[in-house]
Parts: sequence; C-alpha cells; structure tokens
Amino acid sequence: MYLNDLLEEKKMSKYRLAKESGVPQTTVADICSEKANIEKCSAETIYKIAKVLNVSMESLIQEKIETRKFETDRLSFEVYKSNVCHLVKDKGDVEFIIETLSKDEVRNLYNRKWYREAFYLLAMIDYLSKENDVQLCEKYNDIRTQKLSEIVYPEGVVLSDMAMKTDKYRKESLKNAIPEFLRFNIVESEVRNVC
Repeated sequence: MYLNDLLEEKKMSKYRLAKESGVPQTTVADICSEKANIEKCSAETIYKIAKVLNVSMESLIQEKIETRKFETDRLSFEVYKSNVCHLVKDKGDVEFIIETLSKDEVRNLYNRKWYREAFYLLAMIDYLSKENDVQLCEKYNDIRTQKLSEIVYPEGVVLSDMAMKTDKYRKESLKNAIPEFLRFNIVESEVRNVC
C-alpha cells in the first residue's frame, strides 16, 4: 500500500508518523507527495516507518515496485490509440466490445492509474455501442463521471499547429471530435480509417 493509504487507514498524521518513527518530517512528507521514492530510501528508514505502521518493509515498497514495472510496459498514447483502432478493425465492433468487457481492461487500466488509456478504451466501447445499438455496460459508470484535467489532442494536430504557429488545427479537431471521446477530454475524430 502507498504510505498515504496506510496513514489514512491507521488514522495517523504524517507528523505523528515522523515523531514515532524518528524519520524526519520532511522525508515523510516527500515520500507521501512522491517527491521521494520510498523504494530508494535506506533500509533503516523503511524499517522505522514499517515498524510504526505495523506492516512489513516489503508491503511498503511492493506497490511502488509493481507500478514501476507496469510503467515500463506502457506504450506511447499515440501507439496505444492506434493499437485499439486496429483491434476494432480486425475483430469487428461487437466482438471488440465483448472481448474488452470480458477482460475488464478498462478497470485494469484505470486501477493502474493509466487514465488516458482507460478513458480512451471506455470512449471506444461507448462509441461502438452507440454505433451498433448496443446497451452501455453500466459497470463503468463511476469512471464515466471523470475526465482528464487537460484536453489531449492527437500528436499530429499539435505538431501541425506548432509548425504553422497557430491553433487552427486544434480548433478544427475539437469541433470535429467524437462526443464519447471528448467527454473524457480526448480529441478523437477518426477511429475507422486505419491502415
């Protein structure tokens, strides 16, 4: 578990943890804010924190190590989007929806905190469901209430605007965005035209 989760679970403040463990308050604050990586702390620091929280040293760093492992497996968002579009083309709309829902891929991505990918995949499912008159799967309604903090444009659009020193292409792509994607602050206007 992350340190913040443990502190909340044990109803303990960062200050109290620092006092009881003997670990400097700034170190505890840096770990909690992820300025400092707990897995890079000294064994003594991890031991002191684990002892006060009554957990194993391994449990303190386990999730961080797993997260780092997942991050190394992560593709660029543009490659991810392309892969999803190719899967839709190869499998067909309904088969893609069924397979993606049965594997619970949206929830898996969301739990990894890969929000762009989770929102993109859910938007694709919602879009294809609408296109094929398939009822929306309600198990992701909690995710549907959220969105990315900033609008994500396709890389090609951003690069075109940068090259031309304008925002014309972003405005145009925003105007043509598919609503199911735009709900999550993802600008996507074409999911069918893939090579």
